Amino acid sequence: MKIAIVGASGAVGQEFLAILENHPIEIEELRLFGSKRSAGSTYRFRGEEIVVRELQHNDDFKDIDVALCSAGGSTSIEYAETITKHGAFMIDNSSAFRMEDDVPLVVPEVNGEDAFNAPRRIIANPNCTTIQMVVALGAIERLSHITRVHVATYQSASGAGATGMQELSEQQKAIALGEDPKIEKFAYQLAYNLIPHIDVFGDNDYTKEEMKMFHETRKIMHSDIRTSATCVRVPVMRAHSEAIWVETEEELTVEQVREAFASTKGIVLIDEPGEKRYPMPLFAQNSDPVYVGRVRKDLCNENGITFWCVADQIRKGAALNAIQILELLIANK
Repeated sequence: MKIAIVGASGAVGQEFLAILENHPIEIEELRLFGSKRSAGSTYRFRGEEIVVRELQHNDDFKDIDVALCSAGGSTSIEYAETITKHGAFMIDNSSAFRMEDDVPLVVPEVNGEDAFNAPRRIIANPNCTTIQMVVALGAIERLSHITRVHVATYQSASGAGATGMQELSEQQKAIALGEDPKIEKFAYQLAYNLIPHIDVFGDNDYTKEEMKMFHETRKIMHSDIRTSATCVRVPVMRAHSEAIWVETEEELTVEQVREAFASTKGIVLIDEPGEKRYPMPLFAQNSDPVYVGRVRKDLCNENGITFWCVADQIRKGAALNAIQILELLIANK
């Protein structure tokens, strides 16, 4: 395989490199691309120093098999044709193409077969919050059709990229020194605070982040499922958490749902409340699975189940999911 990483210097681009470093995928050549500012920097990969090339409208992708892209929506839109025109697949981490009818939106544990129907040779990686949720929902959907979901997310600074993590760290240091924290990336101070606002507000007073969870879940699951979300930024460095309430057509027992979670690839069940064992971002960061716990009946709905899930936003919520799509393409080559 000849693979390209577009946006190599960003948080997700760096995670691509970290995951692929020890991955069994045989890579004949790896090309790194970035902005004019990033061009010329070098990264070590499997014993070699690779220089970042400036992303340009040329033939640099002529013999590339797959390009892993995480450089922002405007860049993805501008360079999609350049990347794919010679036959490369573009696995895109931005929101640019997610809701396009001719671009599959893929979470391999849920709808991996959709990756093989990509007429534009573009495959979209879903939003981080959607990815971890649908992995868990997929396990329940196999027991009974899900009609509606309510979810409250607790999203780490990593969701805003490297600059978000840096701002949280600098705010914590400033406060510890008795200084006023700088606020640039987020709407308000994030350190020692919660911000119920991620992305811009729409006409219905839901944010784009919240509406992504509504629309993307339906597309991935090929379902009429309805999702109502409240997305909150929390002062955690890395790994998102979600409290989820699910309503199914048939009543399910807690035991059925726990068993479904435990037997689903990509999920680790940690659900021993009596022993104070449940998923937390502190222990989920830098790991691959979606962790699920606190499984119980919804006291307001006999057909309802509620649970808690945690996953590393940069890994499963972005880079790892894209590489799992890459694995599907290799297996189908």
